[in-house]
Amino acid sequence: MLRYFIKRSLIAVLTLAVISVTTFLLFFAGSANPAASMCGGKACDAAKIERITKALGLDRPLYVQYSEYMGGIFTGREIGQGEDKIECPAPCFGVSFRSNEPVSTILARGLPISASIAIGGAVISVLLGVGLGVASALKRGGLLDKFSIGFALTGASLQIFFLGLILQMVLVYQLGWLPRPVYVSPAEDFGGWLAGMILPWITLGFLSAATYARFSRAEMLEILSEDFVRTARAKGLAPRDVNIKHALRASLSSIITIFGLQLGGLLGGAAITETTFDMAGIGKLSVKAVIDDNLPIVMATVLLAAVFVVLFNVIVDMMYAVIDPRVKLA
Repeated sequence: MLRYFIKRSLIAVLTLAVISVTTFLLFFAGSANPAASMCGGKACDAAKIERITKALGLDRPLYVQYSEYMGGIFTGREIGQGEDKIECPAPCFGVSFRSNEPVSTILARGLPISASIAIGGAVISVLLGVGLGVASALKRGGLLDKFSIGFALTGASLQIFFLGLILQMVLVYQLGWLPRPVYVSPAEDFGGWLAGMILPWITLGFLSAATYARFSRAEMLEILSEDFVRTARAKGLAPRDVNIKHALRASLSSIITIFGLQLGGLLGGAAITETTFDMAGIGKLSVKAVIDDNLPIVMATVLLAAVFVVLFNVIVDMMYAVIDPRVKLA
């Protein structure tokens, strides 16, 4: 286990390094001059753009800029020159080209919003989707099975921006059953936090649950036909023990894989969900940063999303050996 963990950790570090280099190079290859974007307005002239370029160090070689940026994440750094110099303590992701605000401060505001949406939506989708998929597999061909298939097809056909806006129009503005989606810190108002997150959770949970229902149903049907399940039944074990302790446990591997990838991606920012409900999480922040040619925020959000995805991949691989004894980590 330790050897495997070390191996996966090294691969994860290498993956993050490749992602950071690629993102950095693609930004400079395909974007306009960041100094001109930061300057903005009709009052901006060539002299001002040049001053901003030198102040931000954008006139230096790319490898120097990249090394300083990555070094600042671990040790902090100074940004700018002379009176414009800014002390940026670790973890330093730079300052926004638009607001001149530390990126770490901007991320600290957006991450709780993305985490609230991701965790709540993921929990609802797993409970609803897996429960429905397993139940339909056990009642194959019945009314519940047909409903599950229809549910999965419906969820796969809809999009967040469509379903979210329809639900918001009906449940919030027409019927008044739910408040308008808005983020409130749970430390300040737990009830307000729950009320503001219900609609994003329902929307994201419903659409994601369709995927879990489809996969869990297919996996359960396959496992129920395996020899070890038939052997357990032949030994006289209770149907509940056969279905839960043997079949369901063996089918969890693929479900956990989907859950880990989904949660890791959502923690890095659910851009469509956040934009649909106008919630300033990491996803919406990253979209705006791309439009504004805001390199520090683009780099920070991409790295953050990559860290979550890679981390949850490692965690999922570790859980395989716990859930399924047949899996051996090498």
